[in-house]
Amino acid sequence: MRDGGGAGDLHHRTHLDATARGAVGQPGLPAAEAVFVINFRYHVVSLTAVFLALAVGLVLGTAALNGTVQNQINEQVSGLRNSNGQLRDQVEELQTRAASQDQFVQQIAPGLLAGRLTARSVLLVSGPTADSDDTTQVVKMIKLAGGTVTGQVRLKKDFTDPNKEDALQDLAARITPAGVTNLPNNGVGVETASALLATVLLATKAQITDLNRTQILAGYEGLGVLDLDGEVSKTLPTAVVVVSGAPETGTDAADRNKAFLNVVKQFDAVAAQMVLAAPTAAGAGNPVASVRDDGTLAKTISTVDGVSLAEGQVAAAMALAEQFTGRAGHYGTGSGASARIPTLRS
Repeated sequence: MRDGGGAGDLHHRTHLDATARGAVGQPGLPAAEAVFVINFRYHVVSLTAVFLALAVGLVLGTAALNGTVQNQINEQVSGLRNSNGQLRDQVEELQTRAASQDQFVQQIAPGLLAGRLTARSVLLVSGPTADSDDTTQVVKMIKLAGGTVTGQVRLKKDFTDPNKEDALQDLAARITPAGVTNLPNNGVGVETASALLATVLLATKAQITDLNRTQILAGYEGLGVLDLDGEVSKTLPTAVVVVSGAPETGTDAADRNKAFLNVVKQFDAVAAQMVLAAPTAAGAGNPVASVRDDGTLAKTISTVDGVSLAEGQVAAAMALAEQFTGRAGHYGTGSGASARIPTLRS
């Protein structure tokens, strides 16, 4: 009985082992945990390889691209540096030429201007934006031409300040002599003040005493709207040269530029000869451009642009000499100029 039972047990175990391994001649199936571990490792290795390849490609590509871009940038910088150097050389050359031309004009000015203004006198008025060097050089050219400057009046910024209108008008009402009847009756302070100053500084038919003149000039000086450079001669001229600067550019620029043009108009109404000079004829509200564009003013007022250069300063003196012949002209290189300098008979 034992022998039979043992053989049966052995057969039963052998059958179970075969079943566990699968059919005869086939390998056994892996456990579920083993399959999961293999799949996970496979994906990790694959993803790692992909990212590694991307990283290597990115590094290599960036290095190559950076090299190309850097070369292009270096070439552009080098080109700009060379271009800037050439432009700088050109600017220096132009500045040298301009300085040389200025020196040349100054050298020939005495011979060109000699005797043009002999026995002539003139009042010089500079606007709020005028450069003092421009004014000084214009005075120099007038004297080289034989002229006499009887007085220099420098208008300050407050003179064209819209907020000073009432103060200018009130002062004029208090100090105007009874013999002055040509002032505008429009309530515009800058016009009234300009007309009064022109009347007391230029030769007119108005009955003005030296005391009247002194009081009026002192009144406007005290108001802080003008300065007098030196003494005003008792011998009054018929001519005036007004030197302006660039147009005003502030928030109230339009009002100030209009006010200064009114100054020019009031002096023109009194003067027998008048020249207006400025650095350029450009810019909104430029007085030279405004006069040239006004058909009426352009017939009586001579204008010069480029007064910051020796050529313009000579032109201003020559334009004044032309005014004494009864003619007005417009000179310089700006819009509306008919020639660079006047043509005068010897």
